Amino acid sequence: MTEKITIAIDGFSSTGKSTIAKQLAKELGYIYVDTGAMYRAVTLYAMQQNYISDTHFNPEDLIANLDKISLSFSFNKDLGFAEMILNNTNVEKDIRTIEVSRLVSKIATISEVRKKLVSEQQEMGKNKGIVMDGRDIGTVVFPDAELKLFMTASADKRATRRYKELLDRGDDVNYEEILHNVQERDRIDSTREDSPLIMADDAVEFDNSDMGLEEQFERIMSLVNRNLQ
Repeated sequence: MTEKITIAIDGFSSTGKSTIAKQLAKELGYIYVDTGAMYRAVTLYAMQQNYISDTHFNPEDLIANLDKISLSFSFNKDLGFAEMILNNTNVEKDIRTIEVSRLVSKIATISEVRKKLVSEQQEMGKNKGIVMDGRDIGTVVFPDAELKLFMTASADKRATRRYKELLDRGDDVNYEEILHNVQERDRIDSTREDSPLIMADDAVEFDNSDMGLEEQFERIMSLVNRNLQ
């Protein structure tokens, strides 16, 4: 029987990290964890409590109430992946809005938030057989992961993908706003003091700017199979 491994997928926003992670987990029979959803859920909680908006941010209030935030995943057989549960409420759709996207990088800069979520993520992956995507999985959460991928693509390609995704969902969105959001998230994620977005020394950089989903999956599965041998 093949030993299970840990697959860590990091990279910039809207590079399709979750898409490939879900595909790999399904193919391998592994657990999939979307850490971005966890940060989005904390952001949604902060918005609900009026700790953060486009015009103000009170990180101290959020930090003081972190113990009131319970996060878990519930597998949806119809969708084929686990949905985000915040304090016993399914918030999978609520956390995918442009409003949450605008604010999530600010929430992710808070060391206390990162400490809480990293601890939970490490607990989820202690038995391996897991595919996890985010910004610091290969550098902080699982520095000893057998396979580390770093996903990248041009900002305009990523904004176009996100724009189409939100349009298909029925959201009223503006392409220029989404492009600005992508660029701003890149800046915040890459320059924050705690666990900035950087490629691990032993990660494989994967640029999918001009790549279809099928080609991407085949290429990455070949990398996985090399690590399973």
